Amino acid sequence: MQLEITPSQAGKRLDALLAEQLGSRSRAQRLIAAAQVTVDGQVAAKSFRPDAGAVVVVDESNLRVARVDPGEPAEFRIAYEDESLMVVDKPAGVVVHPARGHATGTLVQALAGRSSGGDDPERPGIVHRLDRDTSGLLVVARDEPTHRALRSAMSKREITREYFALVDGRPTARTGTIDAPIGRDRRNRVKVSLDTDKPRTAVTHFEIEESLPTTTLLRVTLDTGRTHQIRAHLEAIGLPVVGDPTYGAGDAFGLERQFLHAARLRFAHPVTADEIDVLSPLPADLNEALNNARSALSD
Repeated sequence: MQLEITPSQAGKRLDALLAEQLGSRSRAQRLIAAAQVTVDGQVAAKSFRPDAGAVVVVDESNLRVARVDPGEPAEFRIAYEDESLMVVDKPAGVVVHPARGHATGTLVQALAGRSSGGDDPERPGIVHRLDRDTSGLLVVARDEPTHRALRSAMSKREITREYFALVDGRPTARTGTIDAPIGRDRRNRVKVSLDTDKPRTAVTHFEIEESLPTTTLLRVTLDTGRTHQIRAHLEAIGLPVVGDPTYGAGDAFGLERQFLHAARLRFAHPVTADEIDVLSPLPADLNEALNNARSALSD
């Protein structure tokens, strides 16, 4: 990105000027600290105040290559792709981005060079994420303007995210909304729950897709996207996700992971405004478990 400083911009701090263009002051400061920003060909500090006519250049290419190690390949399917974005169908077992205990083999590393945008150079293009053992769809940006637009649409609840969840038990109504702030659990730091010192707004909607002998297949949609939101919310109302070792009852119906699948993404394309509506069928392991649940004997 290249920016020529106008008279009205002259005298402003470099990080503030870049934040206006990038939409994030923290991202601007990271780029400056990583020497990815020059003013008239010279690396400058974040507090530098350029004069009118100065040319500011941001070059992130070296930063991306340096911070994102391709590592081991991760499996995934491209469900939709154009010049601005991709909708990726992620299988269970794949981690979205590098984290403690998962330095390689992530989706971000598999997409190296194809995704871009956002504050964190280790998570280029990632708009939202899925848990490792949750399968299904997530949207990934290919440039900064698209990432910024998708993040804005997400915060405005303009992106529809539908999941299938098989839960133990049955709701008392065919539809419902769980509006309950969640955060890191006070006693079990692995979990997220309503019993937290730092609650954050979380809203989950559900409706019954299919009633089974001992379980229920729910269609779940999100207004917010907190970590483990669906799993924590459903546990909180006494409907834990089947096969979930952290929030549910553990192994059931032959499952080796939680029965949670991101089945649909629908949103307006940030460039063309066309409706993007992508579906992902249940993977084989969840289909098999669902058939087992259908034939289960009730107590």
